[in-house]
Amino acid sequence: MNKHRLILYVWLCMAALHAAAQTNGSNSPYSRFGLGSLKDQSQGFNRAMGGVAMGFRDGNRINMQNPASYSGIDSLSFIFDVGITLQNANFKSGGSSVNAHNTTLDYINAGFRLSRGFGFSFGFMPFSSIGYNFSESKYLGSHFNSGSTLTYTNSYTGDGGIHQAYVGFGWNPVADLSIGANFGYIWGNYEQNIAQTFYDNGTVTTSSNGLQRQIDADISSYKIDIGVQYPIRIGKNDVLTAGATYSIGHTINSPAHYYSYVTNGDTTKSTIEKAFDLPTAYGAGLAWAHKDQWKVGLDVTHQRWGDARMPQVIDNRFVSTSENYLNRTKVAVGAEWLPERYSNKYLRRVMYRVGASFATPYFRVNGHDGPREYTVTAGFGLPITNQFNNRSVLNISFQWGRFAAPASSLITENYLRLNVGITFNERWFMKWKIQ
Repeated sequence: MNKHRLILYVWLCMAALHAAAQTNGSNSPYSRFGLGSLKDQSQGFNRAMGGVAMGFRDGNRINMQNPASYSGIDSLSFIFDVGITLQNANFKSGGSSVNAHNTTLDYINAGFRLSRGFGFSFGFMPFSSIGYNFSESKYLGSHFNSGSTLTYTNSYTGDGGIHQAYVGFGWNPVADLSIGANFGYIWGNYEQNIAQTFYDNGTVTTSSNGLQRQIDADISSYKIDIGVQYPIRIGKNDVLTAGATYSIGHTINSPAHYYSYVTNGDTTKSTIEKAFDLPTAYGAGLAWAHKDQWKVGLDVTHQRWGDARMPQVIDNRFVSTSENYLNRTKVAVGAEWLPERYSNKYLRRVMYRVGASFATPYFRVNGHDGPREYTVTAGFGLPITNQFNNRSVLNISFQWGRFAAPASSLITENYLRLNVGITFNERWFMKWKIQ
């Protein structure tokens, strides 16, 4: 790889990290539950296909969602991948509507083959994000003699998120069977605040003490994801690949702290050791490939959040419990069409992608199940070199999503995302021969 491309790689990494540093990646009020808004773990090549990944294995892509795929990385390649997202979100509740914008880093990773049938990958990807600021006001009544109107406002703010870095291996030990594992480290901060203020005719009253609560934690732990893939040739030009993954759930060895105090009053502090759990998760999927033109995939994943404990305040008690959490299931489907990889016409070398997904909530809100998430995606994979070496790709995708809650009293969230990723594929390990 020449010096100019190395400089470009470094510049892209710094630009992506700078963009991510400008925001926590979420404006959603639903990020106040659990570990926050869960991040989409897909990458540039499959973001436009609804995130399907379990059965995909290609020599020119890194599929970190199933580490067994690393065994299929091309022996001559070093692959470097980076992606960012620009999002516009709209939140509606009753007759009110608010828009919010942010930019986030999606992932940075790299991969290459260590030996025949043995691939390696490493990288960084956010796991969840916390970022919200909203309030609700309630009318308490009027004083008969003075005519004053009493109200109170609860203000909710939160910030933080969980990040993950990983190293992974994929191995093809026998026949077509591949197995793999990602060994990750997760870390981040978790902060939630509630401030209650009383008003008399719109003026803060001193006769009633406002209540303030805060929960914070510094989280760090490990994360292990295991994957398997098995391709089955079902015809001269067709291959059906089955894939499955399993993520090990465990207790996170990090405490959570709770502070409660009233205006001009004492502060109460409570601490729960090992207050969080990372849920067990597993998934399975199929991917069908026809020649070098069609790829179609279907995935189903399941996360056992209903068994995971999180710190909560219930009946003025600070506890770590799985109450108010639900198991989450996600179904994704997607397809890619490449008309002709080595065509002289550029548009026939473009990869056209579409997809959709549906996910159930992993938390309850005021006794109601949280919002279900629906997404529709589309995009392109644009070769950024010539027809003889179209290994590097600019991935662009558009994602429309909706969080629709079954209870009319809950907030409805709609968002539109533009995802941009660049996959650099360099022939680092090619051996040149002199005739």
